[in-house]
Amino acid sequence: MSWNLTTSGACISKAGANANISGGALAKWCDQAEASVNSITRRDWISLSGNTLVNFKDVLDDVVSDMVAMKIINYDMSGYTSREEAQTMLDVMRDNIIRNLEALKDDKNKEKMIS
Repeated sequence: MSWNLTTSGACISKAGANANISGGALAKWCDQAEASVNSITRRDWISLSGNTLVNFKDVLDDVVSDMVAMKIINYDMSGYTSREEAQTMLDVMRDNIIRNLEALKDDKNKEKMIS
C-alpha cells in the first residue's frame, strides 16, 4: 500500500545528506503519513489519485514526503552536524505540512483538485 502519494526518494532527499535511514521503517511511515493526510483532510486521496488533477498532485507528494522525512530525521539525529541543524529542518517541514494541510482541508480547493 505504500508510496501512493510520494516516493521513497523524495522522503530520503528531504531528510538531507546527513540522515541515517532505516529502510524497513520507511514503508510503514509512508502508510502512516498517507493515512494521516486522508484523515485530516477527510478525503481518500489514494482512491481518488487517478482523478486528482496533475497540477495538484505535487501538494500531496510534498506533504506526505515531509511527514516521512520528519520521521527519518527524528529516528536518528546523530548524522547531522548539530541538533540545531536537525531541528531547523524539522521546523521548516512542520511549517510546510501545516500550510499544505490547510489548503487540502479547504473544500473549495478539494473541488478544484478532482476532475
